[in-house]
Amino acid sequence: MADTRTPMMQQYFALKEEAGDCLLFYRMGDFFELFFDDAKVAAGILDIALTSRGESGGEKVPMCGVPVHSAEGYLARLIKAGCRVAIAEQVETPDEAKARAKRDGLPSSKVLVRRDIVRFVTAGTLTEDALLEPRRANMLAALCDVRGTFGVAACDISTGAMVLEECPPERLGAVLARIGASEIVVPDEGDTPLGEATIRPRATFSSDAGEAALKRLHGVATLDGFGQFTRAMLAAAGGLLAYLDHAGRGSMPLLLPPISRQSGAHLAMDEATRASLEILASQQGGRANTLISAIDRCVTGAGARLLAEDLSAPLAHKTAIEERLAVVHYLHRDPLLRADLREYLRALPDIGRALGRLVAGRGSPRDLGQVRDGLIEARRIHDLLHNTPDKPVLLARYLPEITGHAELTDLLARALVPAPPTERSNGGYIAGGYDHALDELREVSGNARRAIAAMEARYREETDTPSLKIRHNGVLGYFIEVPSKHADKLMAPDSGFTHRQTMATAVRFNSLKLHEEASRIAEAGGRALAAEEAHFEELCERVNARREAIAATAAALARLDVSAGQAERASEGEWCKPVIVEEPVLDIQAGRHPVVEAALAKAGERFVANDCALAEDDRLWLVGGPNMGGKSTFLRQNALIVLMAQAGGFVPAKAATIGLVDQLFSRVGAADNLARGRSTFMVEMVETAAILSQARERSFVILDEVGRGTSTYDGLALAWAVAEAIHETNRSRCLFATHYHEMARLAETCPSLSLHHVRAKEWKGDLVLLHELAEGAADRSYGLAVAKLAGVPAPVVKRAKSVLDRLEKGRAETGGLAAGLGELPLFAAMAQQEDEPADALRERLANVDADALTPREALDILYELKRLGGETKS
Repeated sequence: MADTRTPMMQQYFALKEEAGDCLLFYRMGDFFELFFDDAKVAAGILDIALTSRGESGGEKVPMCGVPVHSAEGYLARLIKAGCRVAIAEQVETPDEAKARAKRDGLPSSKVLVRRDIVRFVTAGTLTEDALLEPRRANMLAALCDVRGTFGVAACDISTGAMVLEECPPERLGAVLARIGASEIVVPDEGDTPLGEATIRPRATFSSDAGEAALKRLHGVATLDGFGQFTRAMLAAAGGLLAYLDHAGRGSMPLLLPPISRQSGAHLAMDEATRASLEILASQQGGRANTLISAIDRCVTGAGARLLAEDLSAPLAHKTAIEERLAVVHYLHRDPLLRADLREYLRALPDIGRALGRLVAGRGSPRDLGQVRDGLIEARRIHDLLHNTPDKPVLLARYLPEITGHAELTDLLARALVPAPPTERSNGGYIAGGYDHALDELREVSGNARRAIAAMEARYREETDTPSLKIRHNGVLGYFIEVPSKHADKLMAPDSGFTHRQTMATAVRFNSLKLHEEASRIAEAGGRALAAEEAHFEELCERVNARREAIAATAAALARLDVSAGQAERASEGEWCKPVIVEEPVLDIQAGRHPVVEAALAKAGERFVANDCALAEDDRLWLVGGPNMGGKSTFLRQNALIVLMAQAGGFVPAKAATIGLVDQLFSRVGAADNLARGRSTFMVEMVETAAILSQARERSFVILDEVGRGTSTYDGLALAWAVAEAIHETNRSRCLFATHYHEMARLAETCPSLSLHHVRAKEWKGDLVLLHELAEGAADRSYGLAVAKLAGVPAPVVKRAKSVLDRLEKGRAETGGLAAGLGELPLFAAMAQQEDEPADALRERLANVDADALTPREALDILYELKRLGGETKS
């Protein structure tokens, strides 16, 4: 690679131009090589050596590489770092390249093996096990604006699920937060509403092209059988399908018929609510201490992915929720059936993802084996559940989905060995007895190998060389090897051996008989591999022909796993089946926060349960009390109980009646967003504004400490006005926590507002937090007591007490909150005035060595401490 004019560099630059902003993996033998800036980027991310190869423009060309056999691990790290990768493979062998050169009249030394980009690897187009998280869906989304309405198309190509929907611009953030896509594709027009997105030509986002592509993909003349799709949905689908065609270089992955997600079918939550409630990811990142981590008892990856989808998009229709709850209840009340079902489910491979790889043309014999094993287990599960009495509607509906594959299952069982390998290049995955011609080829190959072993023994005897061996490698094939000191015996012209290679300590030879046997092995082995490859393609076609039925089986099994896991979790925690009603009520008895309760249980502590009873005439609860008293936990636990119930699961409570909620809003806690130029208070106000503009009578809202990020008067005024607006205008069910105990006056003018507080008391100067909810307003905020509990220095707490006393006195006398502060001495002067003699009682206690005391000395010290205590009191 002397300069950029060499044929190889010309080929590289042509492929790099096609790859665009992707890193180019350029296949060279057993390595994928990267050059120039690609090499610098990859070497830094992968922490591998950056070397050079040749020159370009008088400068050395940076280069790094990764082995082909372990490329998946490197790809995973690059994708996680936000890169996209184009894979340029050799699409012909060196022998084919030489034959082409001969046809074209070119010298074989000048010919270059053809390479082409066979695939683009991006975050949303992954199918390999090594690149995917087993318990998390990998969504790819496309969106576009069609006359002021956004169409959104989303799919998980690892399982084929595809959903189309549309939404107004103000709901786009909530929709994308629910989908949680790994990659989002948008048209190249104007400003994208997203910071990071994959840009594609606007022409591909065509509703006509999208409709035609869907019809062609599923072999139908109309999409009416799949649902009703708007032009915006179809335009987004067009962009999505065009991108998948581009990424797969014409090979389309598994895509099931699209589902139209209709507005109002699911409980709506905006991005801030999802983050606040920590449903799938904590605010620190990761799965720990999230709702799903506290609930997930699924035994399959597919079940865990479906549970995450349920929690991301709870249902909003009573019948659909009750159908899910009925299955959970059925398995909850029969622990033996549940245990058997979970045992069978635990043995399931990930059928959906194995199917996805096979349909995409990236499958392996192991994937065929997983489909076979999964369908066999599905039949066992069907037989287990088929004869159970009084089956719920949803369970009865799923049973036909998990059977009916007998012919395919039997075929795969006969065709494949029990544990097929991941690689198919070496064969060995088609079972003996399936193809008699293949068995004969294997027999020929086996006999030839036995013949070679016999030949080795005969040559040792004939040459009187016990150390003679017949070996094999990928370059020379089969050869005879003897130590150098015995080579003369085989060098004789009449020996029947032909010299091939001299090594430092050994010499290698060939013989006519060995060549003949090697040829038989190679010919039989090659034909056997070709036969196995043909069988593999045929089996993939048979699986592909039933892809929708197999995918339906995988989906039904995932739903059974979710239901059984929900029942198991309910049994563990003594959770209850919620009652779903249409009326706007929320009646929860002894509710608990599932995540906090689990954390306390690990520490050996008990969670304090609390009731919540909202109704039409008592729909807004104003909750006061000290920090750390449990207000935020109380608010969140009720929001989570609503979410869990409408997702179709049992809830952590003694009893729960849930009036259907259409939108759930949570404004609890706040953080700044400096990247978007927003302070903590601005974020708080933006979220509050969204609630006030969107919440309705069927919504449920939790608000915590509105107005705390500004001055006392401004904050109190804002909190007061927001509470009034929710009571009078939005009329939502709402839990409103506040430190402004002045807001208790709202109860005088808002008939559907009631006062509550988390209980606390002071005992001998210390604050005791009871975490219990009680009726009535909090008598005070306990802010100074919490400061003391947090370890704020005693002089500062004393100073704050003095300031508080003066503030309250000034307000009482003049109505001015800050009245009289000018007469208050500065902190330093006050600290000097309040500097008291050392506490003799504490000092004497500190000097007592309790372990060294005699009973008499202990009694004397007790009298001394009593005397000192009396002096301190006086």
